[in-house]
Amino acid sequence: MSQILSNARIVLADRTITGSVTVDNGMIAAVSEGADMASDALDFGGDYLLPGIIDLHTDNLEHHMQPRPAVRWPSSMAAALAHDWQVLGAGVTTVLDSLSMGDYDSKGQRTAMLEAAIAAVGQAKAAGVLKSDHYLHFRYELSDAGLLDLAKRHVDNPAVRLVSMMDHTPGQGQWHDLTIYRAFRKKKNGQVWTEPEWDLYIAERVASQAEHVGPARAWVSEAAKAHNIPMASHDDTTVEDVDRAHGYGIGISEFPTTMAAAKRAHELGMQNVMGAPNVVLGGSHSGNVSALALADEGLLDILTSDYVPASMLQAAFILANRGLAMHDAVAMVSARPAAALGFADRGRIETGLRADLLRVRVVDGLPVIDGIWVAGRKFM
Repeated sequence: MSQILSNARIVLADRTITGSVTVDNGMIAAVSEGADMASDALDFGGDYLLPGIIDLHTDNLEHHMQPRPAVRWPSSMAAALAHDWQVLGAGVTTVLDSLSMGDYDSKGQRTAMLEAAIAAVGQAKAAGVLKSDHYLHFRYELSDAGLLDLAKRHVDNPAVRLVSMMDHTPGQGQWHDLTIYRAFRKKKNGQVWTEPEWDLYIAERVASQAEHVGPARAWVSEAAKAHNIPMASHDDTTVEDVDRAHGYGIGISEFPTTMAAAKRAHELGMQNVMGAPNVVLGGSHSGNVSALALADEGLLDILTSDYVPASMLQAAFILANRGLAMHDAVAMVSARPAAALGFADRGRIETGLRADLLRVRVVDGLPVIDGIWVAGRKFM
């Protein structure tokens, strides 16, 4: 079925034009400048037409699986479907469900949730009940003793499009400030240590890091290369962190915590990924480098939702309002993540690509979605 989307401000890869897009059999069949006022055309009235958003890291599925620390939702499929509708409503037409591999203090609960989430997404996808296009992003907790046994069970999953290497050992990286880490664990998990317990816990974590991180990093690197899966580092803090990641063939620096790390990543040709909530909030909620500061220095490449799906579209418009060209801001949530993940069929409004499209109008400075197409299928 063919449809003409007319009189739209179309954000292309290199400019914004007023024109029309023809969608046919799920694909973009034509892009033309100037309004096509055919009787059956959908008149956008000057609203924006954007490529669908591509989110390479969202924790949102886990939030639906476990909406409260002590609550596990009884139906994993229901959780996956609720997550799907939420990301679609945020304009995300391709999503990598980011799942953490590693238990630490959860006594197996986190692994059980991981297994259920993988199964639920696969089942829902096979049944054709998902609206967005879902893939997986495995986040490997390198210092976890049980990581490799778990990772080897899922290494051949064809839905995996990105892996990231994480080391959340307290005292370095994101948790270089032990006071902040301790307060975070108290708030999130209700974890309270006596001083002797705290000292023992830190010693155990550092020992686990020394034993497991090296072998795990080597295995993940080789497995990703064997399966042609892009790799990301996580929470790079120092130049040495970035150099080590680059040495393992990693091309994406995800959530660098300092300006120095972000600059070094660019020097090495790596892509910097930051959370869109960092942009919307005007800075990092955990005291790390501001995504806006990276953007001002030309060091911000890709935005991801992290923990707020709706943040991506809003962040792109915030960057555009700060002076970045609209097509460059939109590319951070579409074309650039597509390229980083190896998706050649989406991410841009271009003849021959998938018709993943968003109709967006601006209301009191806020981008509001008025239409969503996924592979040409309209959902609102």
